[in-house]
Amino acid sequence: MSSNLTMKFTFDQQQSEERKEVISFVFEALKEKGYHPINQLTGYLLSGDPTYITTHKDARKIIRKVERDEIIEELLKSYLEKEIGTE
Repeated sequence: MSSNLTMKFTFDQQQSEERKEVISFVFEALKEKGYHPINQLTGYLLSGDPTYITTHKDARKIIRKVERDEIIEELLKSYLEKEIGTE
């Protein structure tokens, strides 16, 4: 079943702020434990395997509160805003 219709996606600003907090928190927890945060987060986002995220400061538990696709969405949104000024 294929469709020629484009799906519309809406973005909630409050959820965006919560996602940013989660990403920042987990990034710092990984850094504190001596991991390379970008590599670890990439592994988690691509595989879905939570063992890429440290249990330090409950980072693994915290990151699993946000869907992986929502994290990717937040990262892409942030990148595009910085690089090309989209909103």
